[in-house]
Amino acid sequence: MEAGLRTPLLDFFRRGEVARDVRLMAAQGAVAPCPLEQLGILMILSSDADSEIRDTASATLRLLPNELVASFIARSDVPTELRAFFVGRGIAPSDTPAPDFDEPLLDTDESGLSFEQEKGESAQSFTQRLASMTVPEKVKCAMKGTREMRAVLTRDPHRMVASAVLSCPKVNDAEVEAFAKMGNVSEDILRTIASSRAWTKNYSVTLSLVKNSKTPVAMSMTLMQRLTESDVKKLSTDRNVPEALRLSARKRLSSSKH
Repeated sequence: MEAGLRTPLLDFFRRGEVARDVRLMAAQGAVAPCPLEQLGILMILSSDADSEIRDTASATLRLLPNELVASFIARSDVPTELRAFFVGRGIAPSDTPAPDFDEPLLDTDESGLSFEQEKGESAQSFTQRLASMTVPEKVKCAMKGTREMRAVLTRDPHRMVASAVLSCPKVNDAEVEAFAKMGNVSEDILRTIASSRAWTKNYSVTLSLVKNSKTPVAMSMTLMQRLTESDVKKLSTDRNVPEALRLSARKRLSSSKH
């Protein structure tokens, strides 16, 4: 996949760092991220080294309605490589691009697993239930679970599970802001949020990233340029951020006075 379509979840598949059981589940269409990612994953898996996964992905691609795919690949945000892949399969972009939508194009999951918190279930037992899930179940949960489940899974030690949370069609700005404030999420999560224009156009998300000491300093310095002078002033004396960032904030305040 070219640079136009890069997400943490796709990168795991692209690098071949996904276990066979998860790849097979994705090839079956049972992983249901946003449409662009789902098509990208199926494209990658259609040339997987494992013949069963390769054949399964190809069969799943044939299940997709041609008219829907044609309208989707007509969108301006679809990378050239992905569009060419479907053109090669005999599907030309339609004259009318598909409107914005986040629901997966296909969801074949028939496991019957519940990804909702049971009525009366305590937060502790809820967390224990998540801890006992397999990686494929956690990936499904990241896509289909509740907001509370996503908050737990974004701190999961398995990096792909944590990254899958950000590919969930249900994730909104308020959740992303909460993730950006967490001191116990992986740097990968913070990098992903900071690299997304859709999320960093939200001022609260940007501010939360800058103030999070786990955000890479270089990213924080870049994002700081978008902050108001009053927030930069607070940052210049904030002992909870790296010293290099405080100094950079002071430098910006000093230059603005001249």
